[in-house]
Amino acid sequence: MKNKEFILHYYNTISGVIKTPEMLRRFTDDPVLIDTITFFDGAFPKYEMTAEEMTAEGNRVVVRARMKGKHEGEWEGIMPTYRQVEFPVVVSYEIVNNKIVTHWLVADPSVLMEQLGVDTMNKTD
Repeated sequence: MKNKEFILHYYNTISGVIKTPEMLRRFTDDPVLIDTITFFDGAFPKYEMTAEEMTAEGNRVVVRARMKGKHEGEWEGIMPTYRQVEFPVVVSYEIVNNKIVTHWLVADPSVLMEQLGVDTMNKTD
């Protein structure tokens, strides 16, 4: 229960605000997670994370969540579309001493690309 509350506090803290490395270090020292969040926040400033379902076992918490934001910065070579996006993700966190030490995230990028108006079926390189 303690780890679920930690992740809910984390989501409530980072949702709807610019995510600074200093803020994120309150929850993790993992440079990969900090860089990923900072990068995503650059493309979707102040994006929100909403937990829809959480499961906890030992020091691991798995969250089925929704990410919501507005595409205002370059993302994966796509210039800002200024469209609102909302898509499901699943994130697993390992928590040790009130810090996220590892994580993994699963998302379907085609859902995001469709909302951004990118036609991935006819895209050629």
